[in-house]
Amino acid sequence: MRGPSTGIVYGGLKYQARCITDVKADVDHTSFLAGTLSLKEENEVHLIRLSPSGSELICDGLFYHPNEIWDLKSCPFDPRIFSTVFTSGETYGASVWKIPELYGQSNAPQPEQLVSLDEHSFKIKSNMLVSVLWWPSGKHDRLISIDEGNIFLWSLDSSNKVAKVISQESVGMLQNLSGGAWDPHDRNALAGICDSSLQFWDLRTMKKTTSIEQAHIRDVDYNPKKQHFLVTAEDVSGIQLWDLRRPKFPVKELPGHAHWTWAVRHNPEYEDLILSAGTDSTINLWSIRLPGNEGSSSESLFDSPTTLKDSLINSYTDYEDSVYGLAWSTREPLIFASLSYDGRVIVESVKSFIKRK
Repeated sequence: MRGPSTGIVYGGLKYQARCITDVKADVDHTSFLAGTLSLKEENEVHLIRLSPSGSELICDGLFYHPNEIWDLKSCPFDPRIFSTVFTSGETYGASVWKIPELYGQSNAPQPEQLVSLDEHSFKIKSNMLVSVLWWPSGKHDRLISIDEGNIFLWSLDSSNKVAKVISQESVGMLQNLSGGAWDPHDRNALAGICDSSLQFWDLRTMKKTTSIEQAHIRDVDYNPKKQHFLVTAEDVSGIQLWDLRRPKFPVKELPGHAHWTWAVRHNPEYEDLILSAGTDSTINLWSIRLPGNEGSSSESLFDSPTTLKDSLINSYTDYEDSVYGLAWSTREPLIFASLSYDGRVIVESVKSFIKRK
């Protein structure tokens, strides 16, 4: 099924942007953070909330950020804390920030910088810093930062504004890291995207445990409801689902986008639901039957002519630029937000695809 977006558009972003994240720790509101990527102007972080009626997106806070934002993550246990990876001149940096308590000011304040993850700074010109990761499954005093050549594990004390490197590991001269994901089922397991493989690391020893040899992976996401499963987005192969107990071959393969498949996200509540986004200005909504579920007596969540088969539920095509940002809402898991490079934020509901009994 293909069609235009019928979602709610947020018109507050003035500049180009790539990053949007669910504010998972906000249990009272369905909210997202989006960050801009302007080379010449002072950049902004927008706190965007869905109105109680579900019909409007409200800017609940607009905060200046001094640099271009390339990565943005919300703290999973404190709704006022977030991290960014940013450019500063010819170098990259990363910081953890805290949102001021006063919202709705006429002049946007700058968020408070709690800590700077500056262990990267002496090597950033040659190793681009690409990502900061929070453990997604609850409160944890550890943080991961990744640059092209290194993985850093940090101890974070946000109350005292202190971050210390616990351990570090280099991936070697012949490989470059471009992102990663922290296993929600195991706080000691990390998946790192390398040039031609997906590398898995044990954070207790900072050593590699296994790998998936697959070229040109652009994104990876663990299934939060089903241990051992993750999904990857790839230039050539499209979308692939993996069982890490048998990592030699994918357990499922789905068509990619017409151009690069840039982002994939598992739903936080429904294990068979996946979103993908691409530089073809499209978002695809998939319903997947994972191995072990094919013979289950449970019904598919979505209307589909092939209930027990993988199916493309909908394609959202009402975008004029590449879609880089995707975020499911943890509070309302049938709602997601998307962000295209021209700064267009759209919040969609997939409830219309639910089976009517």
